[in-house]
Amino acid sequence: MNKIPIGKISIGKNIFIYPMPVVLAGTQAGDRANFMAVGWIARANLNPPMVAIGLHKSHFTSDLIKKNETFSINVPGRDLMEKTDYCGLVSGEKTDKSKVFEVFYGTLESAPMIQDCPLCFECKLFQTVNLPSHYPFVGEIIESYTEERFLTDGKLDVKKTNPLLLTMPDNNYWTVGEHVGKAWGEGKKRTEKLL
Repeated sequence: MNKIPIGKISIGKNIFIYPMPVVLAGTQAGDRANFMAVGWIARANLNPPMVAIGLHKSHFTSDLIKKNETFSINVPGRDLMEKTDYCGLVSGEKTDKSKVFEVFYGTLESAPMIQDCPLCFECKLFQTVNLPSHYPFVGEIIESYTEERFLTDGKLDVKKTNPLLLTMPDNNYWTVGEHVGKAWGEGKKRTEKLL
């Protein structure tokens, strides 16, 4: 068994994978829309398409997702950083955040989405996982929405959407940097060298 090499240092077990995309989870709170900034999000399944978000059990949004069994994911651009951060600072239980954004609805009537976000999708709750401090909510993506201006050759363009990214535990926002290679392509160069 190899020992820890010289130069490698321990930085503890409470580590975050970074950068993480920042999204706004949308829920319906009675007759008003509610939005919460979320940094813990991942694609969870291919077919049907699913996404997972991790929310602390104490959040108002957690209660709303469990109650409504629907939610939306809204991917803000850099231009929405201040509003996004605000939605992570105040609770929808005490503050009406329904007027922060222009809201629209798709197929699901209890999953409010944000007009100004480059990408929005509505989800039907598939499963709630009960972990010690958080609920990972797994939602099936029912439909997604964007605008022509955010596409290149019919696909979302990361530079055009300019999504917010988050690093923790330093709690900083970032944007996407330069393109450096093609996934499932760069490794072929190594394969070709081995032949």
